[in-house]
Amino acid sequence: MTTAQIGISVTIIVYLLGMLYIGILCSRQNNDTDDFYLGGRKLGPFVTAMSAEASDMSSWLLMGLPGLAYLTGIADAGWTAIGLAIGTYINWLIVAKRIRLYSHVASNSITIPDFFHNRFRDKSGILMGLSALVILVFFIPYTASGFAACGKLFSSLFGVDYFWAMVISAIVIVGYTATGGFLAASTTDFVQSIVMSIALLVVLGFGIYTAGGWGAVMDNAQSLPGYLSMTLTHDPATNTAAPYGALNSISMLCWGLGYFGMPHILLRFMAIEDEKKLKLSRRIASSWVVISLFVGVFIGVVGLAMTNAGALVTLTGSDSETIIVRIADLLSQNGLLCAVLAGLILAGILASTMSTADSQLLAASSSVSQNLIQGVFGKKMNVKQSMITARVTLLAIAVIGIFLARDPNSSVFNIVSFAWAGFGASFGPVVLFALFWRRTNRFGAIAGMLVGGVMVFVWKYLVAPMGGLWDIYELMPAFAAACLTIWLVSLLTPAPDSEITDEFDKVKMLDAQK
Repeated sequence: MTTAQIGISVTIIVYLLGMLYIGILCSRQNNDTDDFYLGGRKLGPFVTAMSAEASDMSSWLLMGLPGLAYLTGIADAGWTAIGLAIGTYINWLIVAKRIRLYSHVASNSITIPDFFHNRFRDKSGILMGLSALVILVFFIPYTASGFAACGKLFSSLFGVDYFWAMVISAIVIVGYTATGGFLAASTTDFVQSIVMSIALLVVLGFGIYTAGGWGAVMDNAQSLPGYLSMTLTHDPATNTAAPYGALNSISMLCWGLGYFGMPHILLRFMAIEDEKKLKLSRRIASSWVVISLFVGVFIGVVGLAMTNAGALVTLTGSDSETIIVRIADLLSQNGLLCAVLAGLILAGILASTMSTADSQLLAASSSVSQNLIQGVFGKKMNVKQSMITARVTLLAIAVIGIFLARDPNSSVFNIVSFAWAGFGASFGPVVLFALFWRRTNRFGAIAGMLVGGVMVFVWKYLVAPMGGLWDIYELMPAFAAACLTIWLVSLLTPAPDSEITDEFDKVKMLDAQK
């Protein structure tokens, strides 16, 4: 091995061992499934904020977003980033406190399916079962995208086989998540958010220096038609600009709607030790997201300048998502210290991937063991049996994710965007109506969840291919359809009984007081 590879390898191994050690430490605090799935509602404001955003951004921040900006300019990536920043702030502002209070009042719900079931008193189990299935349908491919990112990382860096690189990464993620549960996932996410931040800043600084300075980066971007425009998009094949319509901008802004339905983010809100500390968490989270998204987009711009300066080879298609890996590899050629810094950058990519995959695995596992097996099918288990079932389920879901991610040409951005739309449309409207509209009933919630989820598939595969005005991000029409369905069905079916509305009024009063 070269000096560069040794420095990188040692840094990554130390990082991975550190994550496993955190999992072992946190496992000592898991006395039951409440602790395993929600950490006993003991998260502090800093861990809540940074673990929520680290689990949110995933490998998309360090691979998908820079890769998109590298290929077509800042319009697509920029509007998406703005939508995510706005969505992050609003989610923390209006949803975080209310769902923390409501999930506790509603029979101390520890998962999102639990919350829906208890909020609407759905004795049929349909709402719990349906929401658990939604989590499985959209989280398994989401998790697969994380595994794929790890495989691409090691494959492109060391030339090792993509599949086995992906499997080894998955084993580490499953190892600390299955051992330490939610507390391990949240604590490692906090650490990983710091690693991600360092990685972004080092890549940005080294990239600008290598490209010839800030002026060279901007000159290169300005020389490409439409590259720096928010109303045009750059076509690298023809070196021309194409209009980026208002409808496209709106549909990319609608990425922000997805936040209201993300189980792994909502669980962080539910797990904070004191809802009064959510204001501090909101400020920390919002600031980190805005800065990270801006840097992520600009790394794509810097990467293209490095390519045109001859420092990097031209990247096409899904290979553009390895831009940070290529920059780290270039940095590692400048001595042992730079190799260690390069290893830290690559650990940052691992961090972004692992921080999301662990949360997704945990949420998907809870949907099977806690909500389907015990909640819907009524299988009674003691604490030991429940913990074993949770861990076995987590392992099985990881295996399925590995199978789905076996294709090295899969795009991280495309997989994440589809899963994001699925959760945003299936859960987002139901969460908002459940928290803020007193008249919402279980019939409306079930219908809205079904319509939102189905519409994502319908629009993605049947409507959008028609092109023209129909070719918009599927989250926007699916979210709107789900909201309309919840409203209409709730009004056309019996109103919720007094027990449900009294509980709603109690939560509303608590929210106003605190």
